[in-house]
Amino acid sequence: MQKRRLGNSGLEVSALGLGCMGMSFGLGQPIDPKDGIALIRAAVERGVTFFDTAEVYGPFANEELVGEALAPVREQVVIATKFGFNIDRDGTQHQNPPLDSRPEHVREVAEASLRRLKTDYIDLFYQHRVDPSVPIEDVAGAVKELIREGKVRHFGLSEAGVEVIRRAHAVQPVAALQSEYSLWWREPEEEILPALEELGIGFVPFSPLGKGFLTGKIDANTTFDNTDFRNTVPRFSEENRKANQALVELVGKFAEQKQATPAQIALAWVLAQKPWVVPIPGTTKLHRLEENLGAVEVVLTEDDLRELDLLTAQIQVQGARYGEGSQRLVNR
Repeated sequence: MQKRRLGNSGLEVSALGLGCMGMSFGLGQPIDPKDGIALIRAAVERGVTFFDTAEVYGPFANEELVGEALAPVREQVVIATKFGFNIDRDGTQHQNPPLDSRPEHVREVAEASLRRLKTDYIDLFYQHRVDPSVPIEDVAGAVKELIREGKVRHFGLSEAGVEVIRRAHAVQPVAALQSEYSLWWREPEEEILPALEELGIGFVPFSPLGKGFLTGKIDANTTFDNTDFRNTVPRFSEENRKANQALVELVGKFAEQKQATPAQIALAWVLAQKPWVVPIPGTTKLHRLEENLGAVEVVLTEDDLRELDLLTAQIQVQGARYGEGSQRLVNR
């Protein structure tokens, strides 16, 4: 497995990470923890060293799963988790307000995450969403203190805008920004990626497979479990799935020419954007994990990238990437 560095932070990880959320939360029924542990350990055996979780996934269940799975190989891997939602210790999640990045809460979450992850340090601690009621300087200062104490090694942000990134970075260097980025969501190219390059911050795209749509395995007839958040995503309405199928078909034809799968092309495209970009596709299946990891071996030339740009520019993707409630949390 190839390695990459997240910007100037010195944090080195496998070129592809593993997003663990869907094993416990958000994408239908949770899988059996034994199966999740086996899958995470299979990823380690195949060279993956970068694992992504968060307290809100469950809440708490996913951190516990990741902690259990990685305990035997803790020194060989990088664990990223996140704080910032308004969650009680018993797992009750509050919506008024939905976010809480007060410094004392950041510390509480860190201590609880350390216990659940069965570790004495968090490699990368992200603010999950920007909290408009807490100055980002205070948030960065709280994480800086945790880094000084050795409980956290690197600070990250998720779905933050350029101004917030700059202000946070001035207080405590930001190692990585995690935001959505894929062939069907390219908004970060406008302002985010240039700013990250300037500041020496790594980029960790989540949903690099378009929440599964770019794999070619979802169409207008697909039905989602009632616990699957894609039911609330406008981009995944039946009508929009039908319209967006055209993009997947174009990627699929291109993939055939490269003797790869659509998922591998979608991931290879993300990997080809910058050497400090590390996507974290999620899966609950071993054969999908292996397929995704195969993307690291797919070489896209400058001509290939131009062709993909031209092909995908023909299609106007239909539907917002979040429902109204979630969208309020990502206004930058």
